[in-house]
Amino acid sequence: MSIKTKIAAAALAALAVTGSIASTTTSAEAKQPGWVWGVGAGIATAAVVGSAIAASNDPYYYGYHRCGWVAQYNAFGQYVGRVRSCY
Repeated sequence: MSIKTKIAAAALAALAVTGSIASTTTSAEAKQPGWVWGVGAGIATAAVVGSAIAASNDPYYYGYHRCGWVAQYNAFGQYVGRVRSCY
Protein backbone atom coordinates (compact mmCIF):
# COMPACT_ATOMS: atom_id res chain seq x y z
CA MET A 1 0.00 0.00 0.00
CA SER A 2 1.55 3.29 -1.08
CA ILE A 3 1.71 6.42 1.03
CA LYS A 4 -0.83 8.13 -1.23
CA THR A 5 -3.32 5.34 -0.62
CA LYS A 6 -2.75 5.55 3.14
CA ILE A 7 -3.24 9.33 3.13
CA ALA A 8 -6.37 9.03 1.00
CA ALA A 9 -7.78 6.38 3.35
CA ALA A 10 -7.05 8.55 6.39
CA ALA A 11 -8.67 11.55 4.71
CA LEU A 12 -11.75 9.54 3.83
CA ALA A 13 -12.02 8.25 7.39
CA ALA A 14 -11.63 11.78 8.79
CA LEU A 15 -14.28 13.05 6.40
CA ALA A 16 -16.67 10.26 7.42
CA VAL A 17 -16.14 10.99 11.12
CA THR A 18 -16.60 14.72 10.55
CA GLY A 19 -19.77 14.09 8.57
CA SER A 20 -21.21 11.79 11.20
CA ILE A 21 -20.48 14.29 13.96
CA ALA A 22 -21.93 17.13 11.93
CA SER A 23 -25.09 15.17 11.13
CA THR A 24 -25.78 14.36 14.79
CA THR A 25 -25.48 17.92 16.06
CA THR A 26 -28.89 19.52 15.57
CA SER A 27 -30.47 22.35 17.48
CA ALA A 28 -33.96 23.82 17.65
CA GLU A 29 -32.68 27.36 17.96
CA ALA A 30 -32.71 29.86 15.14
CA LYS A 31 -28.98 30.04 14.45
CA GLN A 32 -26.42 28.86 11.93
CA PRO A 33 -26.84 25.15 11.10
CA GLY A 34 -24.40 22.76 12.79
CA TRP A 35 -23.31 21.11 9.57
CA VAL A 36 -21.54 24.29 8.41
CA TRP A 37 -18.62 23.56 10.75
CA GLY A 38 -18.45 20.00 9.42
CA VAL A 39 -18.27 21.21 5.84
CA GLY A 40 -15.58 23.72 6.78
CA ALA A 41 -13.57 21.05 8.57
CA GLY A 42 -13.95 18.73 5.57
CA ILE A 43 -12.70 21.38 3.17
CA ALA A 44 -9.77 22.20 5.45
CA THR A 45 -8.91 18.50 5.76
CA ALA A 46 -9.08 18.07 1.98
CA ALA A 47 -6.74 21.05 1.53
CA VAL A 48 -4.21 19.65 4.01
CA VAL A 49 -4.33 16.14 2.55
CA GLY A 50 -4.12 17.44 -1.02
CA SER A 51 -1.08 19.52 -0.13
CA ALA A 52 0.56 16.52 1.53
CA ILE A 53 -0.03 14.35 -1.53
CA ALA A 54 1.29 17.03 -3.87
CA ALA A 55 4.40 17.54 -1.73
CA SER A 56 5.13 13.81 -1.46
CA ASN A 57 5.82 13.29 -5.17
CA ASP A 58 9.44 12.21 -5.50
CA PRO A 59 11.54 13.11 -8.52
CA TYR A 60 11.63 10.61 -11.36
CA TYR A 61 15.00 9.16 -10.40
CA TYR A 62 13.78 7.65 -7.09
CA GLY A 63 12.24 4.21 -6.84
CA TYR A 64 9.50 3.23 -9.26
CA HIS A 65 9.23 6.63 -10.97
CA ARG A 66 11.96 5.80 -13.47
CA CYS A 67 10.51 5.95 -16.99
CA GLY A 68 11.97 5.40 -20.43
CA TRP A 69 11.23 4.27 -23.94
CA VAL A 70 11.35 0.50 -24.61
CA ALA A 71 11.23 -1.31 -27.94
CA GLN A 72 8.06 -3.29 -28.57
CA TYR A 73 7.95 -6.47 -30.67
CA ASN A 74 5.04 -8.56 -31.90
CA ALA A 75 4.63 -12.34 -31.52
CA PHE A 76 6.87 -12.99 -34.55
CA GLY A 77 9.78 -10.94 -33.20
CA GLN A 78 9.25 -8.04 -35.59
CA TYR A 79 9.87 -4.51 -34.33
CA VAL A 80 6.56 -2.64 -33.90
CA GLY A 81 7.61 0.59 -32.22
CA ARG A 82 8.45 2.11 -28.87
CA VAL A 83 6.34 2.40 -25.75
CA ARG A 84 6.91 4.37 -22.57
CA SER A 85 7.58 2.09 -19.62
CA CYS A 86 7.88 3.16 -15.98
CA TYR A 87 9.52 0.89 -13.43
